[in-house]
Order: sequence, then C-alpha cells, then structure tokens
Amino acid sequence: MGQAMGAARRYLPVLDWGRRYDGKALQSDLVAAVIVTIMLIPQSLAYALLAGLPPEAGLYASILPIILYAMFGTSRALAVGPVAVVSLLTASAVGQVAAQGTADYVAAALTLALLSGGFLLAMGFLRLGFLANFLSHPVIAGFITASGILIAVSQIRHILGIEAEGHTLPELLLSLAAHLGGVNLATLVVGVAATGFLFWVRSGLKPALRRLGMPAGAAEIAARAGPVAAVAVTTLAVWALELSEAGVAVVGEVPQGLPPLTLPPLAPELIRQLAVPAILISIIGFVESVSVAQTLAAKKRQRIDPDQELIGLGAANLGAAFTGGYPVTGGFARSVVNFDAGAETPAAGAFTAIGLAIASLTLTPLVFFLPKATLAATIIVAVLSLVDFSILGRTWRYSRADFAAVAATILLTLGLGVEIGVASGVALSVLLHLYKTSRPHVAEVGLVPGTQHFRNIRRHRVETRPEVVTLRVDESLYFVNAGFLQDLVQARVAEDRAIRHVVLMMSAVNEIDFSALESLEAINRRLADQRITLHLSEVKGPVMDRLQTTHFLEQLTGRVFLAQYDAWTALAARAET
Repeated sequence: MGQAMGAARRYLPVLDWGRRYDGKALQSDLVAAVIVTIMLIPQSLAYALLAGLPPEAGLYASILPIILYAMFGTSRALAVGPVAVVSLLTASAVGQVAAQGTADYVAAALTLALLSGGFLLAMGFLRLGFLANFLSHPVIAGFITASGILIAVSQIRHILGIEAEGHTLPELLLSLAAHLGGVNLATLVVGVAATGFLFWVRSGLKPALRRLGMPAGAAEIAARAGPVAAVAVTTLAVWALELSEAGVAVVGEVPQGLPPLTLPPLAPELIRQLAVPAILISIIGFVESVSVAQTLAAKKRQRIDPDQELIGLGAANLGAAFTGGYPVTGGFARSVVNFDAGAETPAAGAFTAIGLAIASLTLTPLVFFLPKATLAATIIVAVLSLVDFSILGRTWRYSRADFAAVAATILLTLGLGVEIGVASGVALSVLLHLYKTSRPHVAEVGLVPGTQHFRNIRRHRVETRPEVVTLRVDESLYFVNAGFLQDLVQARVAEDRAIRHVVLMMSAVNEIDFSALESLEAINRRLADQRITLHLSEVKGPVMDRLQTTHFLEQLTGRVFLAQYDAWTALAARAET
C-alpha cells in the first residue's frame, strides 16, 4: 500500500503538496492567480494571433493545460500556457501544411499539440530529462534572441496596418518595404500609442505610482495590469470613434463559452509532416520551462524533478490538443509574476485557469473592437525583453567556440527560419560538446617540492624525472577522444629518447568506453615496442571495475598505482637500482 502511494505521489505531485494545503497558502495562491489572470487575458489573445490562430485559441490553451500541469508538475511557481517562441514555432510548422484562417490550420495546430504532448510524456516515462543538458545555454540564448527579433518584426505589419508575410528576417523586411505605401494612419496611431504606453508601463508606471503614495503591492498589481488598460482604452477608442470603418483591423467576434472538446486529426501524412516540428517544439519548450522552474525553485530552496516536468508539460499539451488550444510550455514572464505575487503551490495555476474560464464565459463579447495593433504591441514589448545581444560579447571573451555556435544560431534563425534555427541549435550544441571533448585537456605533471601533490609543469615549479613522463587526463575517455590521447602519447615519447616510463594519471576519468579501451591497448603495445612501460595511477573504482572485466590489466606492461605519489616513489627507486 505504501509503495503504491509513493508511486502515486511521484506521478501526481498534487497528492503530496495537496495534503499540506492550508488557509495561508490558499490566500497567497488566490492573490497570485488574480494578478496572473489579469496579465494573461491580453497575452493569451496576442500569442494566438502570433500563432496564426483565432484569439480564443489562446484562452483555451491557458485553461485545461494549467490545471493538468498543477496536478502533474513539480514546480510551485511555473505558469504554463502559450508563449512567444512556441507560438512562432507553431505558426512556422502549421503554416507549411495549411493556410492561415482555415479550419485545416486550426486542426493541424491541435495535432501539433497532441504530438508534442505525446513526445514529452514518452520522454518523461523513460526518464530522459537529462537530454536537456545537451542543449548549451549560449545556443539557446542565441535562438531565443533571434526568435524575439523575428517575432517583433513580424508584428510590425499589424502596427502599420499593412499586409506582409515571410518566415525569415529578409523575407519579412522585403515584404514590409513592398507594402509601406499602404500604411493605415489610424492603425499606426493606435499601434504606436499602445506600444509607447506599454514600454512606459513596464519601467515607469510602478515608480510613478509609488511617488504618488500608492502601496508597493497595489502599485505592482497596477503595473501588471498595464496591458489590460491598453486593451480597454484602445478598444473603447475604436468603438467610440468607429475606427474599424477607417481600416483599423479588430479581433472581431470571439466565441463565448468554455473550451470545446476537440479531436485532433490523425491522418498519417499530417503526422509525418508535423512529427519533427513537434519534437523541436517539445525540446525548446522543455528547456525554457525547466530553466525557469529551476531558477524559481532555487530561490525558495525547493527542487523540481525534470522527468516529472516532462510528464506535467506532456499532460498540459494533451489538454490543449483536446480543448481547442495549441502547444504550450512554461512562460518566463508569467512565471516570474506568479512567483513575485506570492504563489505558494501549483494551485495558483488552477485558480488562474478558473479566472480565465470566467473571462472566456463573460468577457469575450467586449473584445470585438479590440484592435490587432494593440495585441501586436503587447507581443513586441514582451518579446523584446528576450533579445539579449550581450551573449555575443560574453561568449567572445570567454570561448570562441561558444561564440561561433551562438552567432551561427542567430544568423541561421534570422536567415533561414525558426525551424532550421532550432534544429541547427540542437545540432550545434551536440557538435560543440563533441568538439570540446574530442580534444581533452591533458597536462604533463610533476611533483610540487615538499608535498605529495602533482601539478602542470607549464604552470608550476615542480620536480620531474627524465625517464618518467606523467600525463594527467582531465576528461573521460570515449570514442571521440580516444585517438587524440593515442596520438598525444606517441608524440610526447617520440621527442624524448630518455623516457622509460609513461604514467597516465586517471583521477579525472569517470568513464572509459570500448573504443577508448582499444586505444589504451594500442598505446600499451606501441610503448612496449619502444621498450617503454605504461602505468596507470589514481584509477577510480567504477573505472577499475570495468577494466577488470577485460584482459587489459593482464597485458599492461606496468602497474596500477593507488596514488600518483606511489608511482613517483616506486619508479624513482627503480631508476636508482
């Protein structure tokens, strides 16, 4: 019974935190839910627009997915729903199989969410959360920066009131330039005013309210409600001044009611076309979500389980697929707001979903005259905070290889589109790892006088012996770098005929795969042919266990020393006899 309950709590974290839920947590969660709901109403509509879907899809994707994540996720503060980058990826993927504005487009978005949810669940049950570590942070930062630029530029058409299309930066810029003659003045005024107001709200409203004597908490809520104010004012202006008659594009009729039950189409050809984009969306969404969740959890000395996060996000995406939504993940901005507002448990997300459901039931008729330019302004202000070109300078100063990977990711995303950009980011992350480990740091070390410590002869004043060379291998050995070590040892002994012993100091080696084992055997044979003895020192227990299952230790011409100092003294004594 106890084991069954433990397994249930592992896959349903709500059973763990739910039994300790109290009135204090309820109060904190309700306050956070109110603030996040206010923020999410315009944001959900805007991100649906970015994804090329009807505005209600954004609301639908923010209701059941949040509830499911609250049940299955492990983060106390992560707020799940539509986010900018995933919305852009959705538009790119679905746009290749159906035309925007059609029923097929909406249906394909459902299938994309279903595939993404299924992939995330499979990874979670297989406990593959560690795969997120293969995506380097600089590459992800480069992709998000480029995506932010693409998103912002793609929304300029709504600010100007013109038609423009394209999935890459050159395409978008050329299309905007070709349609500049058709700028709608009324739309431009609304869009520029909304954008300017939202930029001011982000940094200037809260200090202004504090100077007027408003309490910090109330000023914070007012600042978070800035986008709602922009929506309300511009909607009233369009209605009162009949600006829609002057060409200002509006949201139009939004269905009133709770999310419908939807069945994603499962045509084999559609699944084939969306499978790879779904995997890419899942990976990017998971990495973004886990990064945010871990950052927020650390602030309260909590922890999250990446494998269970995969299950939580997978369930959320399945919920979106069956309730008229599209792919979702944990959003940075809304999660930070949720955390800062005092959310104590995932129940805050469930309360947010209830708030959005009420809005979907009662408020949708009020957004008929909401100008698309205001939603575009909301998106632009939100995504420009993601753009971080400082990553180029930081990586340039620290590592040219990381800089090259970041720069390539940015350029490929801007020049060839987000799907190629994210795929190249994944590939570059893996290649960068392989490149770095293919040339492991190997230091020739000597004895620090008066101690039993050994350090790099190029960095410290140490004692060495002409007949002994000790090479400290600072990386696990596997197929990518096995040949490098083999060549390095051969080059070192070839330049010095006095060498009679080579010691490989293995204190940093955590793994030796079969290819590396064969390289060690080859090193042993080649050194033996040159009358040079090979020794090992400071071999870790798990590595020694593996070596003992082979014939390598029997064929080794030298010895395996527990400590490098033991090797030094033993070989020194042998040289003196």
